[in-house]
Amino acid sequence: MEDHKVEVEYRKDRKEKPKSDDLVFGRTFTDHMFVMDYSEPVGWHDARIIPYQPITLDPSAMTFHYGQTIFEGLKAYYTPEGDVQLFRPQSNFKRMNHSNNRLCIPAIDEKFVLKAIKQLVDLDRDWVPTAEGTSLYIRPFIISTEAYIGVAPSHHYKFIVILSPVGAYYKEGINPVKIAVENHYVRAVKGGTGEAKTGGNYASSLKAQEICEQNGFTQVLWLDGVEKKYIEEVGSMNVFFKINGEVITPALNGSILEGITRNSVMKLLKHWDIPVIERKISMEELYQAYLDGSLEEAFGTGTAAVVSPIGQLNWDGKDIFINDAKTGEIAKSLYETLTDIQYGKIEDPFQWIEKVHEGSTVAN
Repeated sequence: MEDHKVEVEYRKDRKEKPKSDDLVFGRTFTDHMFVMDYSEPVGWHDARIIPYQPITLDPSAMTFHYGQTIFEGLKAYYTPEGDVQLFRPQSNFKRMNHSNNRLCIPAIDEKFVLKAIKQLVDLDRDWVPTAEGTSLYIRPFIISTEAYIGVAPSHHYKFIVILSPVGAYYKEGINPVKIAVENHYVRAVKGGTGEAKTGGNYASSLKAQEICEQNGFTQVLWLDGVEKKYIEEVGSMNVFFKINGEVITPALNGSILEGITRNSVMKLLKHWDIPVIERKISMEELYQAYLDGSLEEAFGTGTAAVVSPIGQLNWDGKDIFINDAKTGEIAKSLYETLTDIQYGKIEDPFQWIEKVHEGSTVAN
C-alpha cells in the first residue's frame, strides 16, 4: 500500500435491516463495502470504504473470460458484553495470499487488510446480528479487471470486501446432514487449483451438487480425481471420521483446501488429548469400518457451518448410517466449544480472537 489509509464515503440512506428470523445465508448485504485497486507499476492503492453498490467492468475484463479470481470467508460475532470480534482472521489473509500466488494475483498486505476490514465491520457494526447462531459473514475477494482478451495474468485487479448478516448455512443446523459420495464427477486434482480458494473449484462442483440435491442429499463428498478411491472433502467443508476412538481427516495433498476451521478442530482435539491424525482414507476402508461397527462419528468443518455432523452417506447405492443418524459427542463438543469461543462466551486459550474496537481506523 502506497498511502496506508482508507478514505470513507458514508451512505446517506441506510438500508432496512432484516429480522434475525428472516436471515438467509448470503442474501442480504450491509450499507458499506471496501474497495482497493491494483495497477502496475503502482501496486495496491486507493483503499476506500464506500456505500454498497454495483461495480462497473469492461465486457472484456479478464475475470469474465479466464476466471482469475480468489476469495475468502470469515465472520464477525456479537458477544454477550456487546463487543464485536473476529475468529482467526490472520489465517484467512495468509490463505488468501496462498491463493493469490497460485492464481498469479499480486499479494496483499495482510496486516493492512485486517485493519481495513476491522474499520469496515466497525462502520457497519449495527448489522452484526445478536440472535443465537447468527453472525456477520465477511467476504473478501479479488477479481482481474484488465480489459484484454488474452490468456495471461492481468495487470489490473480489484480487491473488494462485502458483509452479509447470516443465520445457519445448513437448514439442519447442528442436526446431521445426508451426504452423497460422488463417483463420476471430479472437483480438483493434485497440481490443479484445489488447494486455492478460487471460483472455478466451486463452478466445477455445481453439477454433482445439483444431482445430489435432486436425490434428497445436502452435499457431495468428493473422492480423489485420479483413482476415485480416496476421500477428499465435502463441497463446502473438510471432513473428519471417528473410527475406533481415533479421529481421522484426509491429509492435505494439493487438491484439498486447507480449512481454518479444520485446523482449529485439530488443535482442539489435541488440546483434549483425543487422537487425531491426517492420512489417506478410502471409501472402502470407511465402509468396512461401518460394517464392523467401528465407525463412530463423521462430521464436516467450515467457516459457514462451523461443525456439521454427518448422519448418512450414500456410496454406490449403499447407505451408511453413522451413529444412528444422530449428532455425535465429539461433533457436539467441538461445535459448542468453537462457537462459544467465537461468541466470547468462554475463554480463548489459543489467542484466536481479534476484537473490533469502536472507532477503528486505518492510518499511518
